[in-house]
Amino acid sequence: MMKIYRRSFLKSSLALPLFAAAPTLGRAGETAPSERVRVGVIGLGGRARWMMSRSIPDAKGAEWTCGCDIYEPRRKKFMETYKGKNVYEDFRKMIEVEKLDGVFVETATHQRAWIGAMAMQAGAHIYLEKPMALTVEEGRYLVNAAKKYKKVTQVGTQQRSLPLCKWGCQQIADGVIGKIKRVQVPNFVGPIPYPKPDTLDPKDCPKWWDIWTNQSVLRPIVPEVQFSWSRWADYDDGGLCFGVSGWGTHSFDQAMMAMGTSLTGPTRILLEEPCTFQDSGKYPNRVPDDDETGASYYAMAKVAGPRARMKMYFGDIELDFCLDGDRGPGLGCIVTGENGKIEINRHKLASNPKSIVTEMPEEFRNTRDETVYHVENWLDCIRTGEKCAADVEIGHRSTTICHLVNIVRDTAPVGKEVHWDPEKELFTDLPEANAMLSRPRREGWELPTL
Repeated sequence: MMKIYRRSFLKSSLALPLFAAAPTLGRAGETAPSERVRVGVIGLGGRARWMMSRSIPDAKGAEWTCGCDIYEPRRKKFMETYKGKNVYEDFRKMIEVEKLDGVFVETATHQRAWIGAMAMQAGAHIYLEKPMALTVEEGRYLVNAAKKYKKVTQVGTQQRSLPLCKWGCQQIADGVIGKIKRVQVPNFVGPIPYPKPDTLDPKDCPKWWDIWTNQSVLRPIVPEVQFSWSRWADYDDGGLCFGVSGWGTHSFDQAMMAMGTSLTGPTRILLEEPCTFQDSGKYPNRVPDDDETGASYYAMAKVAGPRARMKMYFGDIELDFCLDGDRGPGLGCIVTGENGKIEINRHKLASNPKSIVTEMPEEFRNTRDETVYHVENWLDCIRTGEKCAADVEIGHRSTTICHLVNIVRDTAPVGKEVHWDPEKELFTDLPEANAMLSRPRREGWELPTL
């Protein structure tokens, strides 16, 4: 197993600037024109609209010039909303014509590995929305692609760059609560199989739909696939709010950061109960304890899907997938050590003893849009060549936790530990689970050879 020295790793990974370095700034704190990074956006759906309206314009150093989508109504809406910015149907042409330094890959999950690889091939650094890949194999492929093409990568788990979250993890690394014993995260719901087996011949559908479908089975155009793809296992690992790869990616990444295990994975996994179709938790108006964050994320979390409690083990640290929807932190974790606990929930911390949180310096409070810090970290790293806060290897390891949750729920015996090799990225005693680490790709949509 890869050795990770928690304190030294966290101190190095948390030593990220909260503000742009002085040499990159022009007058009045603005980034000098020569230092700006030319960027475009691939995929113009809901998440992209958030990024384009708030995160990218507010990020110092971004010269945002264009967008791209294969769906014509979204291109038209982009032109109406962002006058003066160019819009494209083919992202490779956009990268070439606009001479882009980097692109935001804001597409559906099942498209991201192919588009990310092609964008790097075309010469662009990439910001990959989370979850960054549909399978473990795809994630490792993207890590290898970034190495080959020497591209700076950032995965959209933005809590890695939030001052408050970094400060909370630093306290854990400094031993404020003693040796970590247990980390609790929500028991998120997973995706469900798409119920209709209908298939479509490429000759019988618009070109844009064939492209949108990418690696997956070509089905008739229906809104429940095009606009609700995150619900279905063919396209995502459960991207609904309070789903395994929706909020789950954030929560699991926060746990990995807090444990100091960002470059490795668990070695033992225990499925505690059969996986059944459940809602995401208990919804009465529960009053949080005074050592909880009390964030109301659960109010949005009334979703249903495959769900089962389980545990993963990182050495002697237990990662417990046990929290229901009536209990924060939906976007973070609760870390219990020998001498106390810290709860990290994106924009709020809680602790026992309470003095840990009350002593947090004011400069570590989040004061800007939650993704601006992360975008600026990516832009800074494009200029310097350094690794991002959520570099593709880190993003892959956290996304792998999402995959393992769903795979173990589908294949593991209840009550018996199974074993995962985080270096080889294989189960050592569950061959049927290894079959789910990759998926067959539709002909014509194979990943580029590295």
